[in-house]
Amino acid sequence: MEIISDEAGADIAILRPVGKLNMLGAGALRDTVAVAVRGGRHRVVVDLARVDFLDSSGLGALIAGLKSCRQAGGDLRIAAPNEQVQLVLQLTNMERILTAHPVADAAYDD
Repeated sequence: MEIISDEAGADIAILRPVGKLNMLGAGALRDTVAVAVRGGRHRVVVDLARVDFLDSSGLGALIAGLKSCRQAGGDLRIAAPNEQVQLVLQLTNMERILTAHPVADAAYDD
């Protein structure tokens, strides 16, 4: 899985994974979030616009990233999930914890 990482402010990282966020890609996402947090980017946005599949491993990576960010005093938010990803979030009741934002660049505008 390819993950494009952008900075959006002093402490915000936008991560843009491409492909399937499954058992094979989950580790890469966890590692990329950890690098961002260690680098002082405690507020992370995972832009799911180019993720075409999410399974329980990918969901676990998102939750692990959320925990890492919160332990560092920040937060993890998601943006632009497709229908399949949104369905996984709804079926697992994770949409209450991982609230989706329409676009990554506006996830921390509140």
